[in-house]
Amino acid sequence: MPLASAGLYELVGNPAALNPGATEQPLTLDQAITKIKAQLEHDSADPNLWTLLGQAYGAKNEPRLAADAFEHALKYRPDDADLLVAWAQADSLAQPQHMIVGEARARLQRALAVDPTHQRGLWLLGISDFQLQRYSEAIATWTRLLKLLPADSDVARGVARQVELAARRGALQLTAAQTQVLSAATAGTKTPATAGSSAPHLTVQVSLAPRLARKLDPDSVLFVYARNPSGPPMPLAVARLPASALPATVTLTDAMSMAQGPNLSSAQQVIIGARLSAHGQALPQPGDLEGSVGPIAVDRTQPISVVIDKVVGQ
Repeated sequence: MPLASAGLYELVGNPAALNPGATEQPLTLDQAITKIKAQLEHDSADPNLWTLLGQAYGAKNEPRLAADAFEHALKYRPDDADLLVAWAQADSLAQPQHMIVGEARARLQRALAVDPTHQRGLWLLGISDFQLQRYSEAIATWTRLLKLLPADSDVARGVARQVELAARRGALQLTAAQTQVLSAATAGTKTPATAGSSAPHLTVQVSLAPRLARKLDPDSVLFVYARNPSGPPMPLAVARLPASALPATVTLTDAMSMAQGPNLSSAQQVIIGARLSAHGQALPQPGDLEGSVGPIAVDRTQPISVVIDKVVGQ
């Protein structure tokens, strides 16, 4: 079955993955999901198909459906580290505050028992440690990850910033070994004065879907943000505007990161989102209006269009 052995990229970008003689245009995510589900009707015990479905739902920002698909795949591959981590990430994204606790944390630990060098597993377990205020454990987990990353890379510098933040939050002193790993990761870090015009500047054009216009509270607050697709829930950049600013154009930059947190330069791709909060709260609440697109390359120069077209919790 060619679909079962094809990756999501092949499925969406190359219709020949379904039919070698096809000359049609690349599939959309919705079309790909329809194709996968049709295949599953004939072979519901294929973990590759369930994995593809989970990846497709994840790319579509449907984490609950993604987690359900990965759960089916895990029935056939219970010790697959990639699947355990994918389920944990999808489950956390489906939670109101993106917490990685309970079964999600347990599955990350199980994945790392299978593959101690699983980079995404280490990253997410460190986030769980941080969320639970286990700052010493977060530092230890992310230090393990730093040892696996290319020194002086954007990713390594982003993780190093999280280690420093955990140390500050916990009022902890890094060990000599941890300091050495951190120094290697940040050896070539640019200061804001030298980063120059090469730093990301993402222009976001936000609009509200007409069908949701009647649900808009005029006193709502508009949050426009960028987050790492596989990183922590905290934004890499965020702007806050009144709802009356819609339709709005916002430019997200490193200067708009959370205090002492990772910024746009720490990622290669981001999810761009916009949310209208009737209560002015940064965390999503049932009834909020939202929309998102991505992943988007952080070096993109063309405007990015985001349509607020969903209601949180529905």
